[in-house]
Amino acid sequence: MTRRVRWLFRRLGQQVRGFISKNSIDPLPIRQGFVGYNLSKLRYDATAGLNVALLAFPQGMAYAVIADLPIQYGIVSGAVAAIIAPLFAGSRHTILGPTNATAFMLFSSFAAFSAKDQIFYLPMLVLMVGILLVVGALFRVAELVQYVSRSVVVGYITGAAILIIANQLRHVMGVELTPLDSTGPKTFFTILQGTIAEAGHTQWQTLALGVATFIFWFFLSRKFKKLPVFAITLLVMSGAYFLLEKFAGWQVSTFDSFTISDLAPNLPEISSRGFFSDLSRLTGLAFSIAFLASLENSVMSKTLASRAGDRPDVNQDMLSVGIANLVAAFTGGMPASGSLTRSALNFASGAISRLSSIFSGLLCVVGLLLLGDYMHLVPKSCLAALVIGIAASVINLPHLRISLYATPSDAAVLITTFVAALILPLNIAIFLGVGISVMLYLHAASHPNLIEYEFSEKGELREAGEKRARPTPAISIVHVEGDLFFGASELFRNQIQKTSLDPDLRVIILRLKNARHLDATSVVALEELVQFLRAHERHVIISGASKEVYRVLKNSGSLEVIGKENVKLNNPQNPNLSTRNALKRAQELLGSTEADIRIFHDPTLDQRK
Repeated sequence: MTRRVRWLFRRLGQQVRGFISKNSIDPLPIRQGFVGYNLSKLRYDATAGLNVALLAFPQGMAYAVIADLPIQYGIVSGAVAAIIAPLFAGSRHTILGPTNATAFMLFSSFAAFSAKDQIFYLPMLVLMVGILLVVGALFRVAELVQYVSRSVVVGYITGAAILIIANQLRHVMGVELTPLDSTGPKTFFTILQGTIAEAGHTQWQTLALGVATFIFWFFLSRKFKKLPVFAITLLVMSGAYFLLEKFAGWQVSTFDSFTISDLAPNLPEISSRGFFSDLSRLTGLAFSIAFLASLENSVMSKTLASRAGDRPDVNQDMLSVGIANLVAAFTGGMPASGSLTRSALNFASGAISRLSSIFSGLLCVVGLLLLGDYMHLVPKSCLAALVIGIAASVINLPHLRISLYATPSDAAVLITTFVAALILPLNIAIFLGVGISVMLYLHAASHPNLIEYEFSEKGELREAGEKRARPTPAISIVHVEGDLFFGASELFRNQIQKTSLDPDLRVIILRLKNARHLDATSVVALEELVQFLRAHERHVIISGASKEVYRVLKNSGSLEVIGKENVKLNNPQNPNLSTRNALKRAQELLGSTEADIRIFHDPTLDQRK
């Protein structure tokens, strides 16, 4: 037993090393991105970097507000991620930093933490997110993200956007929500209930500034789309408040200024609870943010790659997000992901290489050092109004319509994810949406439809008619095509058991030439099928098994249950040889050279090809 365990661990280690060694990840892809680079291209990158920085700096503040963190955390995250990620990214237009979805997931999941604990645990959380993303990139996990339904993404983003809007209303109104101080998740209905309860304490000056900010932003967004509207609006409205405060005596809530000393990061630490307690407390949230960051980055990089004519490498991009978060954990940032708005602006501004991202990050660092003393001039209601505008802009009505009317499954996934995002913590909502999507897919993919065929008097195949008694025992050949995954194995076994009820049927030949990906569930189902048929004096022979199928049966010990003499390997040079050998074996088991041979075939497989 001990020898077997050692062999299993040794084999597992060899497979892991072989898997990682075959990974196409480049440890430093930026070194290959400057072939033919010149001063003209540098100017394009510098211009794009400036445009992105004018958006990234105020957006960093906004996303920190969404996460209920000091505003410098969002700016630091955007600056660090924009500088570090291009060194390892596959996409040359990607801009990393905090995003709407990750910021609000952090906010809603940190509800059970006190304000002090949030700051304490944040570096450890960001470190865990970075580690998960780096490990995921090494194991090519990002390739699996493509199997997440678009309806899940649309439902989650729409729900998160509405949550963000509801949560920012309190800042626009100038009220504090007492229920938010309680422990527990912050959901749409708890936020809305608290906002309505405090509506009577709305400060009209704060509300006026917020409404004016939104109207001004909306006007600029429609009339001057090429300008850095976000930064211009925040600057103009902050200036307007400065004048109103000085000459009209207005007093509204503003942000705290920060100095260079305030930028000193809190390094990841272990609390007095102990490492494993902290690990259990943060693991679920870390997995959720890492999954969401990978999903956001993959969708964004594929979108930009298709527009630029580049070839996307989602695992390489996942590595860049992971390393960016590792660095952010030690520099005082919040979780970073791929930003669609900033990346799209980078592309539209004519960025040529990854240097544009580095330029934007460096400019954000300069802004941190120069503008920290002036943050007290920025009204919270103005930034909250801009956050509401951004959140509203990410609700994609055409995509909602497509997901609602494409198929019933898409509509069910969209509605489930959306409703879950409103009533559950976001880290649970997104996995619930993915789970429902996968369940519906497996339900549709795991229903085998087998139709019985027989030979006519002329030797032609035809659909079998009514069952009739035969003087000779029957041999049934069952073609098995496709993936024998866990969802289809039970239904397949039940179908074969039902077929074997024919009293004249004595031998079933399972032709596995085109069967793939046997897993533990399918192997167990196969063993139980063999045992069931033996109990009813019937035999099972496997024909055309590939080397992969044979290896799974051998390693799992199922080959001994089935019988090595009852498994015939596929011969690529002569595909029918294994079937002929299986028929000979069937005749040996029957003790006769006469048999009524029937063939089972799934006609839907022809429609799929």
